[in-house]
Amino acid sequence: MQKGILPVFIILIFGLSVYSPAIAQKDSPEVVQFSGVVVTSDSTDGIPGVHIYVPKGGRGTTTNPYGYFSFPVLEGDSIVVRAVGYKLKSLIIPDIDRDNYTIVVPMADDTTYLENVDIMPFPNEEMFKEAILAMRPGDAQNMRNLAGNMNPQVISMMIRSMPMDGSMNHTYFTQMQAEYLYDAYGPRTNQLLNPFAWAEFFKSLKRKK
Repeated sequence: MQKGILPVFIILIFGLSVYSPAIAQKDSPEVVQFSGVVVTSDSTDGIPGVHIYVPKGGRGTTTNPYGYFSFPVLEGDSIVVRAVGYKLKSLIIPDIDRDNYTIVVPMADDTTYLENVDIMPFPNEEMFKEAILAMRPGDAQNMRNLAGNMNPQVISMMIRSMPMDGSMNHTYFTQMQAEYLYDAYGPRTNQLLNPFAWAEFFKSLKRKK
């Protein structure tokens, strides 16, 4: 009886050793190439720079300028999709019969509305009153100095020495650009040969007389 059991026991051990790798290989998750495009929720525009990763596996990638991504994952992996200005999104890789998985991931805007903040020069009304009361009005000497600054000669000198503002710089630039284009396509006219200029010259001489 024992001689009959021994061969059966040997056959069972041999069979388990042969089929156990196949069973283990079947139970292990398959590697899947996960690809897709991350877009906004209200359009089909791709979002660049979106982080797509597997937190437990330490694997991930980012989308290209067109919102496209692709990297290998395992079946059953939890994927996290994160981008600045958008709500975090999670998804799970399903068990499929092929070695690639493609998806379109829409992202919802994450808008945060803050309360209105009124910026005042003083924290409270009491400090504002104290600052007003601490101010000293100008004396007579300061008033005389202010009146002296209104001298027409002083104002005329200030106008001549004042640099050009933005509008004047723009006008000067456009004039120089027009002269450059005019010189590029033809010579400048000589006013000495212009009869209308001579007529205006004689009229100005008569007006001076």
